[in-house]
Amino acid sequence: MLLAAGRGERMRPLTDICPKPLLVVQGQPLLQWHLQALAQAGVRQAVINTAWLGEQISDRFLSHFGLQGALDKREQLSISYSHEGVDFGGALETAGGIARALPQLGSVFWLAAGDVFAPDFTFDAAAVQAFEASNHLAHLWLVPNPGHHLRGDFGLSPEGLALNLPADDPTPRLTYSTIALLRAELFGLPWCDIPPGNPGGVAQPLAPLLRRAMDLGRVSASLYTGRWTDVGTPERLAQLQR
Repeated sequence: MLLAAGRGERMRPLTDICPKPLLVVQGQPLLQWHLQALAQAGVRQAVINTAWLGEQISDRFLSHFGLQGALDKREQLSISYSHEGVDFGGALETAGGIARALPQLGSVFWLAAGDVFAPDFTFDAAAVQAFEASNHLAHLWLVPNPGHHLRGDFGLSPEGLALNLPADDPTPRLTYSTIALLRAELFGLPWCDIPPGNPGGVAQPLAPLLRRAMDLGRVSASLYTGRWTDVGTPERLAQLQR
């Protein structure tokens, strides 16, 4: 699942007429970098959620994405959409959006934010297999804290568990890259109280669900040290272009 529903307030005025995932970075839309990496990894289905200017995203990528030379649709990435803006008038936040799209997703699925530039990341099938063999509800990729988020988000234990640290805990934190493997189970009770498919359009963030699961040792994590940028401001976008 690729998250592409946000308004991108900090990117205005660029996002007044263009959804943030379609902003061009080094020659192609941000979202295309993820689609390209998924297709190269052999992933065959993707779900994209949309809200703000969402029709531009579905008009741009349509129902299939193929690498150069992949003319057979069976070798291409099939794309479906969860149009939160059309269905509910706005975005449902991360957990709400995933819960809405859950009927289109498998029991284990990749998650990536469409406004993050991570051209070195590999959607590795071996990582999926290892995750499926575990009892974890999520596996997060964490990155060194960027200058705009020096406090970080979660700790990382020597055993590879993500840690929900108290506010006053001095243990170093890392930043969640917004790339993860998730189980559909995380979006049911007792972790999440949104009904399957989110028919009421409940908006809910993902972090509280992850923190509940972390407290019971059900979230693993890895450190990712490849190129990574949260393209959250025009200045960061301009820096990437340079």
